[in-house]
Amino acid sequence: MSAFPGTPRTLKGALVAIDPLVPVPTVVLFQYNPHTLTRQLEARGADGGPAATSYTGAPVETINVEIELDATDGLETQDPLAVSLGVHPQLAALEKLVYPPSARIIANTVLAALGSIEVVPPQGPLILFIWGPRRVLPVSVKQFSIVEEAHDPQLNPIRARVSLGLRVLSTDDLGPMHPGHALFLAHQIAKEVMAGLASVTSTASALSAS
Repeated sequence: MSAFPGTPRTLKGALVAIDPLVPVPTVVLFQYNPHTLTRQLEARGADGGPAATSYTGAPVETINVEIELDATDGLETQDPLAVSLGVHPQLAALEKLVYPPSARIIANTVLAALGSIEVVPPQGPLILFIWGPRRVLPVSVKQFSIVEEAHDPQLNPIRARVSLGLRVLSTDDLGPMHPGHALFLAHQIAKEVMAGLASVTSTASALSAS
């Protein structure tokens, strides 16, 4: 008989930024999955009143997570990136999510200097919050805070905690041609299927207990 394989491999959460003008997406894989994930849903009632039971759209959902970054393992194995920069690259990848692309800023600055009246505001990438195969959600980053807890002799951060506040973008926020529209719709359909499974299970349990 084969030996017990041990603890199953755990999928890691991630943030992925997809820019149609950049061939390679930015992938920020969580070094450690957060211990807790807080979700808040605010219903969109038809009349806006507290007793509304008819909804005009998907609820406004916010997600709050705290990500831990630590270069200790890399420092112990003498990983060149960890030794020279600590967790600076990981922090930069996260911070990049809330910056407009510098190339577009430069291009618009040149257009403005040339007297162009059609300067297009820089548009951010499509950001996906991935938390397992059943939760791939388009989001926008609304809140971002960093606590750097330790530094190397060059003052590179080697341990940090990042608090992220995300707002889920639903079909009410994205046009039908936006790729995030189909992603959220698929998420909602999957939620409806799971709710149906819960209903069947509850009904079966009630019948067996009677």
